[in-house]
Amino acid sequence: MTSIGIAGAGIGGLSAATGLAQAGHAVTVFDQFETALPVGSGLVVQPVGLSVLDELGAGDAARALGQAIVRMAGHEAATGRQVLDVTYDPAGQGRVGLAMHRAALHGVLLRAAEAAGVTFELGARVTGRDGQCFRIGNRMTGAFDLLVDAAGAGSPLSPLRARPLPYGAIWGTVDWPEETDLPGDELRQCYRRAAHMIGVLPIGRQVAGGPRQAAVFWSMPRDHHAAWCAMPMERWRDQATALWPAVAPFLARVEHHGAMTMARYSHGTLGRPHGDGIVHIGDAWHRASPQLGQGANMALLDAAALVRAVAAGPLSEAGHRMHNARRLHVRAYQAVSAAFTPMYQSDSRLLPVLRDRVLFPVSQIWPGTRILPPLVRGSVLPPILAGLGSP
Repeated sequence: MTSIGIAGAGIGGLSAATGLAQAGHAVTVFDQFETALPVGSGLVVQPVGLSVLDELGAGDAARALGQAIVRMAGHEAATGRQVLDVTYDPAGQGRVGLAMHRAALHGVLLRAAEAAGVTFELGARVTGRDGQCFRIGNRMTGAFDLLVDAAGAGSPLSPLRARPLPYGAIWGTVDWPEETDLPGDELRQCYRRAAHMIGVLPIGRQVAGGPRQAAVFWSMPRDHHAAWCAMPMERWRDQATALWPAVAPFLARVEHHGAMTMARYSHGTLGRPHGDGIVHIGDAWHRASPQLGQGANMALLDAAALVRAVAAGPLSEAGHRMHNARRLHVRAYQAVSAAFTPMYQSDSRLLPVLRDRVLFPVSQIWPGTRILPPLVRGSVLPPILAGLGSP
């Protein structure tokens, strides 16, 4: 039996812990929270990510809480012109995205990890490592055969120095209003150039029997949050609904500034997400904006690749194997995210014109109609390559 210590009880950490424990390893997860808690609002698990949940035995539980998403659509505020239109499954093969509240997905994965026999040490913030031990404050854990860094964008274990992106967004969760005409199975967005974006994502239920909910988000420069908090809520609602009147019933449920959480994004990738006895996954390995909706997906895929890498051969080569299996997919999606993000979140006046007048029309004809759906589904390239072995 191999002993594995995991820093971070997020999506990647819990997924890796569950898969490794199911394979017979002794897994301990360390997290800074006294009770394992998620951070954030809505997310989309893409079809390849859903396949990972199915492998872990958590797919049905996730589907019971989440909302199937069949389309992503966006329009330009001033003209009403459609500038984003991607159907998940134009061939009618039953492929959908699964939108969820982060808390719902976290709960599903936490229960799967507990059922697999994972040990948790909570209220234990990992601040570093010494050999094969985690450092937690002034004490050291016992030694593990393998350390896994799933501590996210602020990981003290990762050498990644990501580039801050100029725009972020505020996110909040509201109950789905009865008075809306927006479809309950589509992500809808509205833009004014690239400087303003507002969106509504149906996310299902946080708990079984709970109300249907939506995640609402509003794009803003990363340093504008304090100014937004100083703005009267009614003024912000008026500004947003003037942009997109259909969002009014959702924003009426945002009662105070604290109901919206600021998310700031960065971009970067470790060239080598492993070292002597440690492997980095998720945001500790690669970070990007959420424009492609791949954040949860990438963490799930990293975890699945790590589980397979540990099973495939000597533990000392598990990091190499995971990297080889995932690096093509990671590089491709990092590149596409870097190219697309300024078209939707930036101060540029030229890029939105390119987006609306060139890229969108091209996306609606062949080969764009063949490329965009698998790009969104996370499968434009094989997400986990098999049989590469270690260098």
